[in-house]
Amino acid sequence: TWGPAGLCHFSRIQFRKMFSRAAATVPRAASTIKMVTRGYAKDIRFGLQAREPLLRGVNVLADAVAVTMGPRGRTVLIEQPYGGPKVTKDGVTVAKAVVVEDHFENLGAKLVQDVASNTNDVAGDGTTTATVLARAIATEGFNAVGAGLVPKDIQAGINAAVKAVIANLEKQSNPVTTNEEIKQVATISANGDAAIGDLIAQGFEKVGRDGVMTVKDGQTATDTLEVTEGMKFDRGYVSPFFINSQKGRNVNYENAVVLISEKKLNTVAQILPALEMAHQTKRPLLIIAEDVTDEALSALVLNRIRNQLQVCAVKAPGFGDNRKATLQDIAIQTGGFVFGAEGTEEKIEECTPEHFGSVGEFQVSKDDTLLLNGKGEAARVASRVEEIRSLIEDSNSDYEKEKLSERLARLAGGVAVLKVGGSSDIEVGEKKDRITDALNATRAAIEMGIVPGGGTALLRASAILDSIPTTSFDMQKGVEIVAKAIKAPTTQIANNGGYDGTVVVHKVLELKELTHGFNAATGEYCDLVAAGVVDPTKVVRSALESAAGVASLLTTLDCVIADIPADPAAAGGGGGMGGMGGMGGMGGMM
Repeated sequence: TWGPAGLCHFSRIQFRKMFSRAAATVPRAASTIKMVTRGYAKDIRFGLQAREPLLRGVNVLADAVAVTMGPRGRTVLIEQPYGGPKVTKDGVTVAKAVVVEDHFENLGAKLVQDVASNTNDVAGDGTTTATVLARAIATEGFNAVGAGLVPKDIQAGINAAVKAVIANLEKQSNPVTTNEEIKQVATISANGDAAIGDLIAQGFEKVGRDGVMTVKDGQTATDTLEVTEGMKFDRGYVSPFFINSQKGRNVNYENAVVLISEKKLNTVAQILPALEMAHQTKRPLLIIAEDVTDEALSALVLNRIRNQLQVCAVKAPGFGDNRKATLQDIAIQTGGFVFGAEGTEEKIEECTPEHFGSVGEFQVSKDDTLLLNGKGEAARVASRVEEIRSLIEDSNSDYEKEKLSERLARLAGGVAVLKVGGSSDIEVGEKKDRITDALNATRAAIEMGIVPGGGTALLRASAILDSIPTTSFDMQKGVEIVAKAIKAPTTQIANNGGYDGTVVVHKVLELKELTHGFNAATGEYCDLVAAGVVDPTKVVRSALESAAGVASLLTTLDCVIADIPADPAAAGGGGGMGGMGGMGGMGGMM
């Protein structure tokens, strides 16, 4: 029926009948519906049509990175999405900044970016060498495949040749034994900057080879080196009332005892035995705990102010399992005991003098704590150091390795901070990249030794490639590709220095002494090791491995599938809502 307002009304019986019929038809209708989904169309190319744009992308990125190579290499200016532009000579930084407009060319560039990134992750340096090698292997590999050779056999030849070259590099390698050799490695990697090489050598001399060196922005125009000997962690005093040196607003005591707790301290009963012992022995007391609050903190502050008790409390460094492990390190270094640790039943309220650690001196600021001359047993410290080294070798996590290295440095060596100075942020950024590369190269040299620099070690290794057994002509071609590619670094270094790279390579191969090669900084042929022109074996090795791994895979591809870029004109709009003009007919509804 129709109501007075023109609305349709149903009786209750009619509504129930209509609803039951509709419900009965829904399952049948639903069973006949099939959902069809379709993804976006792809651009699929084969053979030469696929390889050519990839190689163009490889060349674009390699050209941008190659200009930085060698002592006379140039810098690259990179626009950044925020802040000012960046000037750098760091290969991986340049590689990551390259984005090519053509989609297929960009895929080629991205593959070589992976080469640079992998090399940087493994060795921390050598990214430019890896990029140049990858381009050389990919170019020759594409030419061979285009000529009709079997890609798999070519790849087998490349892998066999790389394996032989790496074995030869290990024979050429000499261990780094002196501080002068460390300085040489750092200087070469810092683009011949002797001042940077000297600072890095000083840092390793003071903190030892197991020590940690970090690079930070400085506040002055010159580079400075700050070395901390002892165990240092980034936790300061929990209350400024502990300060006993107003000039530096620090806490500084000598011949102190150390109380260590893995749990929070919040009652007087927990700290009273320690305070009584410190008062009786007239020795300063340092408390390291998860936190010190409430009554415990009030009692410490009152005894410090009223009774002139020499005491200070700091929070334990780190979080979670890392905190627990660090507290055990501190206990071993100081000869103390960790209350509240898993598997221990001793209560802090019942502590005795045997539970306390001892240090020759401690210094606490609002930000960090430094323990000097811990009285722990040397044998226990050495055992703990070896344990941490084993954990570093077994770990696959970069974050975990970093934290373990910090713990190792606190126990075995020290911490050196190299602060980069400069007159502008751009200058500081460029120098910081070079110092970071130099530091990574130095660590790699300490780990696996050094070889003659300037690409000479690779040239010397090429002599053994003639004797590699092969099973086919195509596999032999793969070996020849590597033999030609490993000449690319020396060629590029010479070209960047204004010399004829082909002539330089030819003359170096004619030299009889294995350590003799071309010094691009002076333009002379000389004993490179004696002149300090050396490369870390690990850097050269990882550069070749990363380059050959990706480039040899490139030679095996015959199809590339990529997204079709969206048409900007189509995405820009369809003329607004003009299609609704037909709605003018709705005027008849008025």
